[in-house]
Amino acid sequence: MQSRFKQQVRQWIAKRFQVDRSKTLLQKDILVFIHTHGFLYLALILITFIAGINYGNNLILGFCFLLSAILCISFYLTFKQLHALHIEVMNTEVGQVGQVLALKLFLKQKSNVARYLRVQWHDQEQIFYLDQAQQSLELGFFPQQRGEYAFDTIKIYSTYPLGLVRAWTYLNLKQKVWIAPKAYDWQKEHKNQPSHTNDSLDEFRELRTFQQGDSYQNVAWKQVARGQGFFIKMFEAQANHQHLEIDYQQIPVQSHEEKLSFMMGLIEQCEQFGDDYALILPHARLESGQGSSQLIQAKRLLAQA
Repeated sequence: MQSRFKQQVRQWIAKRFQVDRSKTLLQKDILVFIHTHGFLYLALILITFIAGINYGNNLILGFCFLLSAILCISFYLTFKQLHALHIEVMNTEVGQVGQVLALKLFLKQKSNVARYLRVQWHDQEQIFYLDQAQQSLELGFFPQQRGEYAFDTIKIYSTYPLGLVRAWTYLNLKQKVWIAPKAYDWQKEHKNQPSHTNDSLDEFRELRTFQQGDSYQNVAWKQVARGQGFFIKMFEAQANHQHLEIDYQQIPVQSHEEKLSFMMGLIEQCEQFGDDYALILPHARLESGQGSSQLIQAKRLLAQA
């Protein structure tokens, strides 16, 4: 019963507090309620009220009304910490398993009012002091699986000035991000492999598929013995610029996820050494190229594969 109630609350939050790219917090977007210490404060108000009535003491009743007025003012001041705050969201186009996915929040206000805010996401919390017309805040997420990634709900709240009242809102982001697979570490795989050529291990660059006309001297015989296919060991001294076709069907493993991880590793090596590469997947193809735009397209294709 309790878990069902929590699920209904989450669904309500997701529907009511949806954010596309930007949002200005209005009265309907902000929730306000007594904070932890506020309940003790309420108890104090109740005690003074009862004491004032029982003893007919106007001084105690006056003190009770003063405490009540302070609580009412706290509701207003805490509410104003979030009211009329404009929030813009900016995220990266594509992420990768094992790497931090950055989400930027731009907080804007018409006048330079001091706002004391706390931002909660996942299991992290950050205190944020806003005193300018615009300031940015970067949040880090850690995707664990390849594919489409939905950001966790972000909570922004304040207990300023007395900690008696809490005002809060949620940001449930509509946009999702594609997450590419974690890159296979080719250097780690072959750092202990003995070399039979004059090239040193420090000059090892990558493995690529065997092509007609290649010398058998640099064949990766370890992979051949395992039945994983013919690969050529490439070294720094062999060429300054190479072109590589990264073909899904030629990756020497059976698992779909491992194939994608191997391909991601080859892509990162090509980017590191400035080599052009083409990506061939069962239902998609990326023409040869390199650079940030090429890398983003390659990551997106692997994430969607």
